[in-house]
Amino acid sequence: MNKLVKCTFLVGLTLTLLVGCAEQFALKEGELPGFFTGLTQGFFIVIAFIASLFSDIQIYTYPNEGGWYDFGYVIGVITVVAGGTSKS
Repeated sequence: MNKLVKCTFLVGLTLTLLVGCAEQFALKEGELPGFFTGLTQGFFIVIAFIASLFSDIQIYTYPNEGGWYDFGYVIGVITVVAGGTSKS
């Protein structure tokens, strides 16, 4: 087998195993996700998106604390997306 095929298979298998462990956490009364929860969930957007295709996992928490959650989420997503690109 080609090395690229093997690597792609292993990455896919790893993501599948990680998605199987993903779970939407239950919020306690009066406890809304803030900046750091948004930041963390922004980092894992790719895994959450793949999981959302096969289950009822949401990629964006609702209800949330509003602006600070959104800001953290956007920073996390930008970090993941821009971190994978480079300029020559």
